[in-house]
Amino acid sequence: MEYQIHSRPSFSTVEISLPVGESVVTEAGAMAWKDPHVQAETAARGGVMQGLKRKLLSGESFFQNTWRAEGEAGSITLAPGACGDIVHTELDGEILLEKGAFLAASEGVTVDSSFQGLKGLFNEGVFVLRCSGQGSLLFNSFGAVQCVEVDGEYLVDNGYAVAWDASLEYRVTKARKIRSFLFSDQLLLRFSGKGRLWIQSRSPRVFAGWVHPFRPTKKDND
Repeated sequence: MEYQIHSRPSFSTVEISLPVGESVVTEAGAMAWKDPHVQAETAARGGVMQGLKRKLLSGESFFQNTWRAEGEAGSITLAPGACGDIVHTELDGEILLEKGAFLAASEGVTVDSSFQGLKGLFNEGVFVLRCSGQGSLLFNSFGAVQCVEVDGEYLVDNGYAVAWDASLEYRVTKARKIRSFLFSDQLLLRFSGKGRLWIQSRSPRVFAGWVHPFRPTKKDND
């Protein structure tokens, strides 16, 4: 896949060049602008059941778009919904993504929901996205993103892990400081094994908590 990432890390977009005969699969609604001869085919990729799993279990779109350049080469630019960076990686195996992180992939990559068990109740969700196969994968973060090569153990505060190799195991643990209990940030993800871990510089959960006091509220009339 030939691509260029622009405006990083805060408001990243990715421009993908498509030769005739090459295609890219994107999350529905990710297209920002394109050449007119780049056309989309919209379908529940993997079938109806897999589309329902993505929609109901991990909050992704039921449909995904497959974009192809018809007649001549062209380009398409994608913009994720979150304000943050975009990461490209060549996949040969499996990578797990937090919900909402998938942006695009070549057709050799399958995107499905994966059950995380009870530990998911304390993370960002019981289900994450499992990306498997061979090809290019693009995912987005909330804020900037950093890749950590884990070899042993690594601790991440809940909500900051955006993607990780399937070779890594993780469990939920608690910080042992009174401050953590008082300020509600005591839940940590303890990753173990060997593999890559992508960390985002902002947590959607923490950001939602910061925004909450500023939300418009309806005042009761006396």
